[in-house]
Amino acid sequence: MAPDGDVGTGFGALLRARRRAAGLTQAELAERAGLGERTVRDLENGRSARPQRTTVELLAGALGLAGPDQQGFLAVARGKLAAPSPPGGSRHSVISLPAAPELIGRDEEIAGLMSHLRAQAGVTTLVGLAGVGKSALALAVANKLEGYFPGGVAGISLAFGDTAVDVREVICAVYGITRMAELPARFGEPGLLFVDGVDRAGPVIAAVLAEVTTAAPKLRVIASARAPLGLNNETIWPVGPLTVPPSDVSTLAEAKLHPASALFLARWSQVRGPAADDVDVEALVALVRRLGGLPLALELAAARGRVLDPPEMLVRYGNRLLELGDADASTTLRDVVTASYRLLDPTLRWALRRLAGFGYRWSIELAEAMLGQETDVVPVLERLVELGLVQVRGSGAFRFFLLDVVKAYALEQAEIVGELAEIRARHAVVFARFAARAAPELVGAKLTGAVARLDDVASDLWSALAYAIDHDPHTALCLASKLPRWWRFRGRDIQGRQWLQKLVDDPRTADAEPTVRRWAQLGVAQMAAEHGAGPQELHRAELALEEFVRAGDVTGELAARFLLIVVNQGLGCYREARRHGEAALAVATRAGRVRDMAVAQNKLIWHDLRAADLAAAQRRLAAVDRLSVRCGEHQLRAVARANLAEVLRLDGRFEEAIHVGLQAAELLAEVGNPGQRRRVLGVLGLSYALNGQLEPAEKTLGELRGMLPGSTEIGDIDDGWDCSMMEATLARQRGQRTLAAAWYQAAARSMNGLTDQRDRAEALVGLIGTSDDPEPARAELDELCFSAGITLTALERKQLAE
Repeated sequence: MAPDGDVGTGFGALLRARRRAAGLTQAELAERAGLGERTVRDLENGRSARPQRTTVELLAGALGLAGPDQQGFLAVARGKLAAPSPPGGSRHSVISLPAAPELIGRDEEIAGLMSHLRAQAGVTTLVGLAGVGKSALALAVANKLEGYFPGGVAGISLAFGDTAVDVREVICAVYGITRMAELPARFGEPGLLFVDGVDRAGPVIAAVLAEVTTAAPKLRVIASARAPLGLNNETIWPVGPLTVPPSDVSTLAEAKLHPASALFLARWSQVRGPAADDVDVEALVALVRRLGGLPLALELAAARGRVLDPPEMLVRYGNRLLELGDADASTTLRDVVTASYRLLDPTLRWALRRLAGFGYRWSIELAEAMLGQETDVVPVLERLVELGLVQVRGSGAFRFFLLDVVKAYALEQAEIVGELAEIRARHAVVFARFAARAAPELVGAKLTGAVARLDDVASDLWSALAYAIDHDPHTALCLASKLPRWWRFRGRDIQGRQWLQKLVDDPRTADAEPTVRRWAQLGVAQMAAEHGAGPQELHRAELALEEFVRAGDVTGELAARFLLIVVNQGLGCYREARRHGEAALAVATRAGRVRDMAVAQNKLIWHDLRAADLAAAQRRLAAVDRLSVRCGEHQLRAVARANLAEVLRLDGRFEEAIHVGLQAAELLAEVGNPGQRRRVLGVLGLSYALNGQLEPAEKTLGELRGMLPGSTEIGDIDDGWDCSMMEATLARQRGQRTLAAAWYQAAARSMNGLTDQRDRAEALVGLIGTSDDPEPARAELDELCFSAGITLTALERKQLAE
């Protein structure tokens, strides 16, 4: 072997370069050529005499060489080395690159890389998790750039055990020079070298590439590696998984629009034929998402398509991704992740295991909480992102995540070293603290942002709660006690009530911090009231109020009183409801809490309605509007608009009620208050029907029914007051008196907990006007108005007089 810097290429080096460029092992080339593997090995290592012409021709045929490439190959074998071309000459003849594989979903990356390589000299290293498609991407780009580099485009593939001498020799061979000293003259014009298998060559490759690019500044190098090389002239180009389809994709045509599912379908069709129209798209999408868009994982799963359909793949491999491998199990996803995991030092391995505790996306702050204050999280994340073990998607705070296959491997390692229980416990504490920080912002102007932050980590909140409820009930109670408002806004009140009720009644939490228990008790009652079960949990709300007052907790007292207003109002206990409303207004006024003053005024409006004092109700609403503007409370303004729509409807101003109701519905949809939005839809539907606009009334009725459980059978109390009243009014407008009477009666008997006595009185007024025998309903109405202190509105008195 010649000394470094004066490396003879020889036939052995050329043969090795050609074989590697073709992607063949020595055994594979020998088999193709019909020669012995030892013959190929000896030729490459220079231990064989000059080969016979027949042998060389067999090798050329096995390598697919033709024309000038074949002639040059034969010439080198006969000892006639190719002389280097003069600088500035025409395009050099170099070893052809193997054809690039079909790439799906990489068009933007290919275009970006091509532009970068044309403009930027030095080494560009494509870095990412094994199996992400770095080599395929680099090869595709190199092939597309063959016409852009007059100095030539060539590729080499490194092998395990390659020395610096081996690498220099191969580079010289592919560019037709005899030694490294000829590089400057060889690259008078820009050229490109693709280097594959960098990880196999170890640290020697970095030094060689630094030497090559220093000697030939016009030579660009594009390399694929699992980790950066650390060169001064290196550009790191991260390669991530393909974009997966959204979970709600429902058609095959939609699935094909997303790179990850498009790749899976393309590879599946190669073994099974085109996907049939009746393929289970839901299972296909779930499988592709589970595979995380990792090209190797998608191809390995698709290869199983010869005998398995997507639902069967999902069942068989959905929770065993690491076992997914090729036909002879020589390559599995566990091998792929293990290769990248081994690049980490012990500290980074520990960090990855801890980060695997997250269920989905997370922020830098959450990572810091998970790893602890003693860990500088930024360089940790930088390194893990560099290696493709941590993915980054989007630009928001919660943009970091692990592919499922990486997470599964890291948790497997955590279990092996005995850390898994500690990680789960730490995860629960981190999210209990996260929820505690978010809870105070679940009111007022910050509500929308706080809800969005909780939405971003919803899966982690549920998993933390599920773990802690069995292993750390105190942490579970701390977490659950902070979530009732979020659960209510997201329609999870029934499920949330069950979880929180179980924790409050758990003997293991009897000695929990008193403030936590008070809020937990109130939370159970709040969520019960949301789905009409407030009376069942009235005792919890009253107990919480007593304890808040005793502790001097103004925030807790106001929250409890506001809830008791709603529950007592639903029970028809108007005096008690009004007492709590006036007490809340007084407490809020003394404390200077503008928002709570507005809430209290808003709650008291219903007592003005009970007395049919619609003018007073409108004055209160004006006060609410002013106060909510002062405190920047969009949620409260939305609720006030909904209440104004109700007041306008009761006053017979249906057009105005519709206009205001539409505004309120839109605002409530934005801020996420499903309970109030259901109520305003009821107001809208009734206003449409009373105004003779039957088609929009029917549409609103359908939308409301889609939000509430119920039946279309007349008299079914699950229909609720709003739906029954809309049905009754629509029937009455069509002249169907008997049907209208039946629906009015159903509304009057509604017992879903969302209806107060004022609503019942309105239903009885309608029943009196449509029933063939109105006297029983009239007597019931008189008794109701006397016992509940209800005064009928002018519109209702007019209806009774007709």
